[in-house]
Amino acid sequence: MQVKICGITCIEDALMAVDAGADALGLVFYKPSPRYIDLDMAAKVAAAVPPFVTLTGLFVDAAQSEVDAVLESVPLNLLQFHGDESARFCEQFRRPYIKALRMKDDLDVKAAMTEHPKARGFLLDAYRPGVPGGTGETFDWGRVPQDSNRPIVLAGGLNPANVTAAVEAARPQGVDVSGGVERQPGRKDREKVFAFVSAAKR
Repeated sequence: MQVKICGITCIEDALMAVDAGADALGLVFYKPSPRYIDLDMAAKVAAAVPPFVTLTGLFVDAAQSEVDAVLESVPLNLLQFHGDESARFCEQFRRPYIKALRMKDDLDVKAAMTEHPKARGFLLDAYRPGVPGGTGETFDWGRVPQDSNRPIVLAGGLNPANVTAAVEAARPQGVDVSGGVERQPGRKDREKVFAFVSAAKR
């Protein structure tokens, strides 16, 4: 089970998450988010992260120039697009990417996946109108396709108490958490991070 700790805003939290066993870290380049990280701090975090940890940049309907500016300053391994980005937009940066799908009641997950044939995987997140992610809400894990050959990352309202049940129900390739392991928006809680990683990989 791969674990991503998202919403990293400082070197201390990045290294703590790695120490806990996180496989990937998420940096949020979406200014309305309380977990937004500026380019200077993002570059410092990237320089501190050891090899073999996937550094992921999260974008929400960003302009091409915004993504390019981040890539010039921060050596991201993976891009995560959380808005209404087309496959053509996502592919132009020539980096591996995953596409977030917000689980609206009428969303056909498999059909949505076909729209991004080159995506490295798909992150399934809870849906709330007007909010691109980080809602702290779960969705029906029974909606996660069990017969898909595309890697799936489960997100949305996960925390140390429910992640084991979520993994057993949805059988994803990975899980993604942000608010569920925080002591305040943008700052992680060491005990929660360690408990989450342990429970997810159990």
